[in-house]
Amino acid sequence: MNLSDAGIDLIKRSEGLRLIPYLDQGGFWTVGYGHKMSGAELEAGRNKRSIDQATADALLASDVQWASSEVNRMVRVPLSQGQFDALVDFVFNLGSGRLATSTLLKMLNQGDYDGAGKQLLHWEMAGGNVQLGLKLRREAELAMWEEK
Repeated sequence: MNLSDAGIDLIKRSEGLRLIPYLDQGGFWTVGYGHKMSGAELEAGRNKRSIDQATADALLASDVQWASSEVNRMVRVPLSQGQFDALVDFVFNLGSGRLATSTLLKMLNQGDYDGAGKQLLHWEMAGGNVQLGLKLRREAELAMWEEK
């Protein structure tokens, strides 16, 4: 499956666009629409240079392709477009390792779609505290998940 325009819009809305690199809440150098810079990018000094809109769009496309392939690789049951979009946003935000070891994925692959969707709401904390931005993002993912 591929991420829909609605899924891309959720990522853009949730991440926002920043053309100047910054340290995110986790202490990672980030730029564009939430693109976490790789070691190679940091070694090349890219955290010291701003980017333009075209570069932000290209980074987003690459990151979305990666997140989509991770969801396609791990999920063993059929998904609606909304469910797929929600999972790609989740992986884009938290990484594939979090999905791989989650109760969400276990429940989903056992066919418990409702239970798996509700698991999204458990991922609203950073630094030991509930973060409003994460809470709203997870609620938006659940709304996509539940679309028929």
